[in-house]
Amino acid sequence: MDKTRLGANGPEVSVLGLGCMGMSDGHGPTDERDSIATIRAALDAGITFFNTGDFYGSGHNELLLREALAGRRSEAVISVKFGALRDPAGRWIGFDFRPQAIRNFLTYSLRRLKTDYVDIYQPSRLDPTVPIEDTIGAIADLVRAGYVRHVGISEMPLEAVERAHKVHPITALEVEYSYLERAIEARTLPRLRELGIGLVPYGVFTHGLLSGRVQSRDDVTKPGDMRGHMPQFSTENLPNNLKVVAAFGQVARERGLTPAQLAVAWVLNRGADLVPVLGARNPASVADLVIGANVKLSAAEWAELERLAPHTDVRGDRYPPEQMRMVHR
Repeated sequence: MDKTRLGANGPEVSVLGLGCMGMSDGHGPTDERDSIATIRAALDAGITFFNTGDFYGSGHNELLLREALAGRRSEAVISVKFGALRDPAGRWIGFDFRPQAIRNFLTYSLRRLKTDYVDIYQPSRLDPTVPIEDTIGAIADLVRAGYVRHVGISEMPLEAVERAHKVHPITALEVEYSYLERAIEARTLPRLRELGIGLVPYGVFTHGLLSGRVQSRDDVTKPGDMRGHMPQFSTENLPNNLKVVAAFGQVARERGLTPAQLAVAWVLNRGADLVPVLGARNPASVADLVIGANVKLSAAEWAELERLAPHTDVRGDRYPPEQMRMVHR
């Protein structure tokens, strides 16, 4: 697995990262043994970048990483999101980005991960009640104390990213970006490049839609599956979106690829400063991602893909209205 530098002053990481959320949260039932095997398979394949959140499974995801990385912590660059609040039933109940809360969140993350430091620490959303300068300033204090090595930011408006970068250098912005979701291309991506801030795309498979794992509403309505509430997977929008995905899959198969491999190749083709974090829940999926990282298509082939499976035909926002108010647009 090739490596690259994340942002102008960030850590060296593999060109692909493993997004671990789906092992604990949001995409239905999981198998803990498979999850641990998947993380270890990623390490063995040369993937060094692991993306988690302290609220993924209310701490469960960090504990998974702790077990899977036992004895191999030095091989991993761990990115942790924080700030989302949940109740015992798993419901989302708000955010907290006050400086004293940040110190508390990190303390528990360090314990769960059994580590002395977090490589990249990032607020998960913008808290309208706390100035972003206060939030980033608190993380900067933790950098100076040695508990955090780099500061990231997740799903925030470009203006907030710029303000944060003035307080302390921001290593990367984590935001949804894929063949089907391109809102960042007009303003955000060019500005990040001007500032030397890396990009960590997530949702490269559009939560399983682009990879072909979702074929009907039944695939996203199991208990604990958040996709059942996402507009792109609604009864009204999903049939149309599956047509786009079917065309995308046909192009992939004609080139001897799986849809997931083509989706990985597309996002990596957008620039060497992008380090996507990709979801996988079994070792076989990791192997699929690694193949995708080595796929090269010509400009003519990419243009043909756009013609046959136009991303502009996709219907529905990526989150329900109340959540769309809190993400990058």
